[in-house]
Amino acid sequence: MISAGLSRRAEELAEQGRACVVATVVRAQHPTSVQAGNVALVLDDGTIDGFVGGVCAEHSVRVYSLRAIEAGEAVLLRILPDDDAGLEIDADEDLDEERIATMARVLPSEEGSVTVQNPCLSGGAIEVFLEPVLPAPRVVVVGDTPIAAALRRLGGELGLELVAMTGDESRPRPGDLALVVAAHGRDELHALRLGLEAGLPYVGLVASPKRGNGVIAELRADGVAEELLAQIDVPAGIEIGAQIPAEIALSILAKVVAVRRDEATADGASAGKRRAPRAPVRPQAAGVVAPVIAVDPICGMTVAAIAGTPSVEHDGETIYFCCEGCKAKFESEHEYAAAHE
Repeated sequence: MISAGLSRRAEELAEQGRACVVATVVRAQHPTSVQAGNVALVLDDGTIDGFVGGVCAEHSVRVYSLRAIEAGEAVLLRILPDDDAGLEIDADEDLDEERIATMARVLPSEEGSVTVQNPCLSGGAIEVFLEPVLPAPRVVVVGDTPIAAALRRLGGELGLELVAMTGDESRPRPGDLALVVAAHGRDELHALRLGLEAGLPYVGLVASPKRGNGVIAELRADGVAEELLAQIDVPAGIEIGAQIPAEIALSILAKVVAVRRDEATADGASAGKRRAPRAPVRPQAAGVVAPVIAVDPICGMTVAAIAGTPSVEHDGETIYFCCEGCKAKFESEHEYAAAHE
């Protein structure tokens, strides 16, 4: 069970718009210091708050927690002891994804789970359920109109954070999911430019095709690049024959959900619109990037290359380790090799 302190910490992270993973030990075999029911929070920077095992087990928990945040999906992590610890590799070896997976000893796993052999683990097997807690994607709505009000009313039911743009704090920012301008001519150009400059996955303008073309022409005359103009969805939303504000808001939110859920277009009618194809958007925290994975050349342990991970510079590259012991062994081996060249 999560402690009161960790629960408060999770609430603080949510208020800050930061992602985390609730890591719960669901099974622990002896001998091991961790117990079933132990809970920790893994932050989006790799910090672990709580106890889910020793330093080597923490590395696996950290790596797969960051991957869970990136994917936005929960996973059951099984960490098995490795009787053949001591796998060594050439620090100069070029490591591709397949080689990394082999050295990390990722075993065949069922859907929703991953099993790894930990070359450093001295205790028994551990199973940890990793559940990402992601902030609701932000959708910035511009306008004080019935359609804007309907968007804000309906969006919360879809797990979205609808924000009215009223100042600098609520303006579009990188990591937001969408910007919808439903202002009927008020401050449209400025808001659209902000959304395009922020690189949002979806930028929609509530307007008729004729007026929408006029707005785009004004932006073009103001120097906005054609590739950015092509990203504006106007009229915003999918074609469902909407007439009243709630129906129009529904059509727009359907398009936003389609973008969020990796659909290229909401329906066939959308293909003819101005909006250019964009990369799929994962349901994840704003600004989350894929974790950089490294392999300890001494023991073969997979680690997240983050601040605080032991490392050294060698031949112009950064080499990461699971612990100071492996780092010291690496340094001593290379000092010995250099002395006998």
